[in-house]
Amino acid sequence: MPPPIVNSQEVRRNLSLLGLVYHGVVANDIVNMAGKVYLVGAGPGDPGLLTLKGYQILRSADVVVYDYLANPELLLETKPGAELIYVGMHREKRLSQDEINRLLLERAQQGKQVCRLKGGDPFVFARGGEEAEFIASAGLPFEIVPGVSAGYAVPAYAGIPLTHRRLSSSVLFITGHEDPEKESSSPLDWERIAHCAATLVFFMGVKGLPEIVHNLIRVGRPPSTPIALIRWGTRGEQQVVSGTLETITEQVDAIGLKPPALTVVGDVVRLREKLKWFECLPLFGQRILITRPAEQAAALASPLRALGAETLELPTIAIEDPEDWAAFDEALQRLHSYHWLLFTSANGVRKFMERMAATGTDIRLLANAKICAIGPATAEALRKHLLRVEKMPQEYRAEGVLKAFAGESLTDQRFLIPRAKIARDLLPVELCKRGAQVDVVEAYRTVLPPDSRERARVIFSRHRPTVIAFTSSSTIENLLRLAPIEERENWLRDTKIASIGPITSQTLRKHGLPVHMEASAYTIPALVAVIVDSIGKANGRI
Repeated sequence: MPPPIVNSQEVRRNLSLLGLVYHGVVANDIVNMAGKVYLVGAGPGDPGLLTLKGYQILRSADVVVYDYLANPELLLETKPGAELIYVGMHREKRLSQDEINRLLLERAQQGKQVCRLKGGDPFVFARGGEEAEFIASAGLPFEIVPGVSAGYAVPAYAGIPLTHRRLSSSVLFITGHEDPEKESSSPLDWERIAHCAATLVFFMGVKGLPEIVHNLIRVGRPPSTPIALIRWGTRGEQQVVSGTLETITEQVDAIGLKPPALTVVGDVVRLREKLKWFECLPLFGQRILITRPAEQAAALASPLRALGAETLELPTIAIEDPEDWAAFDEALQRLHSYHWLLFTSANGVRKFMERMAATGTDIRLLANAKICAIGPATAEALRKHLLRVEKMPQEYRAEGVLKAFAGESLTDQRFLIPRAKIARDLLPVELCKRGAQVDVVEAYRTVLPPDSRERARVIFSRHRPTVIAFTSSSTIENLLRLAPIEERENWLRDTKIASIGPITSQTLRKHGLPVHMEASAYTIPALVAVIVDSIGKANGRI
């Protein structure tokens, strides 16, 4: 991770302990080295292809300077308060390369840790060399963090191996357009390009495709040579056009293929029909927005990604402690008196155990209490603390819990329900009607994350989801709070909505939103299953 800003006296003391003399330029540079520029390869598009080191730097940077090819989902990993600067590099108004260089230098001179997030690898057709050269000339520290290059990753996601023992033993990477101001500019040596490698890979070559095709045929590549263009490779909107040198220009024009795209020329392209895998996954082409709390998003994102979806994480709720623990702590002092502990969420379990630890409460006080969990996720959270669940309803909601207790006498039975501050009152009200004594204590609050508004703007303006998955009523309420009223219809247009269950669906309909998919059970696996069943079948992939 990027080095912290250090105290000069601390550095002197540490150097002294190492037996080093603290003097001269090098030592002063060590003390004053506050700002630094990291040129980080963002990979070809799939967020999972960002390197671990790149991820660590991205999460700790004070400033992130990013461009068109960096997946905006990666920006969701930045720390709160980080300055995010979009520098374009596409058709919209953008900063020039000189302006980008000065921006990086300026922020680093302010003592900031600067992450320059670049698509692919920063040193492969990405101007990283120019930016590093500028920073080095200014005498500021910098570091290169290599990324997974689109040159080989994009063809892999399209099912095209660049080398193959029978078909290709050499690869040549070429830029589709050169810097017109390059001093030593000279026409590409097409004769050498066409015949020195079995596989040719052109970066940024959509606009120059007619010239590329014409020159390759002119110098002797057969018109029947296979060729493929891959747009937005490794991402949910990946699009592949395959043909031959003779047909490809007409094919590309017919569908209006736009940049950015990578071009692969050679016999290895023939293997695509046999080896393509990404586009065959049941959720390929879907960008699914996950609105769960950040610490719980992975449980839903992981299976969706494994099925080919691109996931966008927009936590619309954050879990925070109660403003006052007094009522909760009083309940902990009476733990021995409860007959039942009733947990309605895994968050409730986590906060309950954390508070027990914080107050030094002896877990043996739970010896007389039985435990009811509203569903399997909550039960699993309890099992991780070696707590046995005596009762779990077949229907994972409040109504199901009441049915589970239907055959029991609850007169004078004492229940403790640790839950969110805002929750349905059905359970405590109905249990009390049946003679139970119920204490409901606030174990946590759900609040709107402080950086969620900017995250929502980035997602819906740059990378609109095709599906939004809601796992609770509060995620719906908060997403609507993030969407400006005048933008709400535009944000949700052509977007399918998946609900985890009937209560969540009821909230959606209350706000005038459609429910396209509803899970058969109140669980994450059931939510994934209904999305796959609905979308995968519609696309003919299952």
